[in-house]
Amino acid sequence: MSGATFVGMPAFPVAAHEALGNAQLRHNLAHATGTIRAKRQRLVDEVNANSDWEELRLAGAGVKESALRDLGNQLELLEQTLTANGATVHWANDAAEANAIVAAITKAHGVDEVVKVKSMVTQEIGLNEALEAEGIAAWETDLAELIVQLGDDLPSHILVPAIHRNRSEIREIFRARMGAVGLAAPADLTDEPAVLAAAARSHLREKFLRAKVGVSGANFAVADTGTLVVVESEGNGRMCLTLPEVLISVVGIEKVVPTWDGLDPLLRLLPRSSTGERMNPYTSTWSGVTPGDGPQEVHVVLLDNGRTNALADEVGRQALRCIRCSACLNVCPVYERTGGHAYGSVYPGPIGAILNPLLRGPGADEQVDSLPYASSLCGACFEVCPVLIDIPSVLVDLRAQVVDAHRGGVPKAEALAFKGAAVALSDSRKLAFGERFTRIGLRVARRFGASKWTDARDLPPAPPESFRTWWKRTDGGRS
Repeated sequence: MSGATFVGMPAFPVAAHEALGNAQLRHNLAHATGTIRAKRQRLVDEVNANSDWEELRLAGAGVKESALRDLGNQLELLEQTLTANGATVHWANDAAEANAIVAAITKAHGVDEVVKVKSMVTQEIGLNEALEAEGIAAWETDLAELIVQLGDDLPSHILVPAIHRNRSEIREIFRARMGAVGLAAPADLTDEPAVLAAAARSHLREKFLRAKVGVSGANFAVADTGTLVVVESEGNGRMCLTLPEVLISVVGIEKVVPTWDGLDPLLRLLPRSSTGERMNPYTSTWSGVTPGDGPQEVHVVLLDNGRTNALADEVGRQALRCIRCSACLNVCPVYERTGGHAYGSVYPGPIGAILNPLLRGPGADEQVDSLPYASSLCGACFEVCPVLIDIPSVLVDLRAQVVDAHRGGVPKAEALAFKGAAVALSDSRKLAFGERFTRIGLRVARRFGASKWTDARDLPPAPPESFRTWWKRTDGGRS
């Protein structure tokens, strides 16, 4: 894994074509995203009945935007307040630096395992794989992340990483894999959700109780108080944040909010947009070290990994406002039919289609360059985004950047066709001359190279005569 994309994954069109042939996957996705959409809408309607959802969106977007516009100062303040609270702050330019910092801290305490809170940023940098290479096991404790880890799988959704799995598949994963890494699943395990959750709880409990080091991300980092915030639904995060002696939090630099008051709209927007709840069951905050309570050694790794590149993009920088709610995935017709694996990234769906190219830069590789095209530009993602990220506009801008990045060298057939059209359409005499060869040109196009275009579009036959010929023959339509 590198820069939030999975190594070796094909470009989106190839992966999407394969995913479309998986009927079970499409059924699982349609059921899950439909359920989440309905729950979210009920909670949004509830807010609209009492106040104004759009005003709340504007407030949330404003908090994130103000932090991004003053990011340098806010990060310096965050470092000062965290340090004053007893935490040790580390800065990491990229994934390699962040992984090395976490591994060094873990090995310094002589342990060979860590427990983890669900964290997109640690998936982005490939932390689990990096720790494994150092002989350190990283145990995922979120239920969906546990399913993905035990199944030797890849996450396919920001909020529900195992959304592509159904209950019977999860039961088989638990029965086959739990015993190899800890407490085995009960022999009489069924596929009832409560029974599966109980098996996961028992399996994880021994890991929570013996772990010396915990690893987390953060949903938000409050600069003026030096406070990190994690919101979750299961309580596993609370266990990881309070039981270990040492806590390491890897935090993307875009997670900063200036003040404690700024959390208010964000903590109302996030649960409604993600899980369809008024508030998260568990909202954990910690500010460094508190003697005798919780971890007695706290490290915070502030990660760039392409974020300053995204910040420099005048159109795309708004993507850094993302609060990882996944609302855009749940309404996207493309995601619902292809699933998250087709995007080849930790960040799938509409937000992944813009975030990955922004972090990596256009022209990085074919897979990343294909992502801005993984959209119908229907605009549903913008309509539901709680912090008003105009994803369709960013997609269009990134498409232009991808084209610009590939200028020069041997031109593609599409580029040649458009250059020819530009020449013909720039002069009426050239256009009139070219019209004589329309029939021949269409026959050649159908036979050599137009199949990718005509597979999804009509290419009508040439008319018996051109408009110019008809005009001359009928004396301008009067004969």
